[in-house]
Amino acid sequence: MFIGIIFIVGIVVLVLMVVGIYNSLVKMRLRVDEGWSDIDVQLKRRYDLIPNLVETVKGYAKHESETLTAVMEARSKATAINIDAGSATAEDMAAFAGAQEGLSGALGKLFAVSENYPDLKANQNFLQLQNDLTDTEDKIQASRRFYNGTVRDYNTKVQTVPSNIIAGMFGFTLREFFEIEDEQERKNVKVEF
Repeated sequence: MFIGIIFIVGIVVLVLMVVGIYNSLVKMRLRVDEGWSDIDVQLKRRYDLIPNLVETVKGYAKHESETLTAVMEARSKATAINIDAGSATAEDMAAFAGAQEGLSGALGKLFAVSENYPDLKANQNFLQLQNDLTDTEDKIQASRRFYNGTVRDYNTKVQTVPSNIIAGMFGFTLREFFEIEDEQERKNVKVEF
């Protein structure tokens, strides 16, 4: 009788442990998805701001069409890559990160062009768009850090004992970090005119 009670208590403890680990894995997976969604929201905001910024610059810098075209092409490349963080491979994430870095570099060149136009730099619409875009870039960086932090925590939980057993039983898989793979993209952008 006493052994039966110990056996039942042991089973109940084991079931509660499995449920607790499963629920923590689900919460962490949802945090990773939330992190990816935050990146998407900020990228959407960036994509919406860029055409307005380019149009404002066009009015002042008519002969800078090459730079303006490069920004719009980089924006097109960046918006063409749609990935799901849950099923993204390392190559998908690298392509996505590369497109985002290309767009950031093109925007840097656009801001450098604006330095040649004092009237443009004084234009309130341009200044507001530039500030909004700078704020958005900061939020994108924060979202990337949050996402990578949640991926780190989630992947650690998926790979450590005893949660790795539960993760394997219920199909929890590792997620890819948002990082740059091409060493050239890690270097500072050189702006030359």
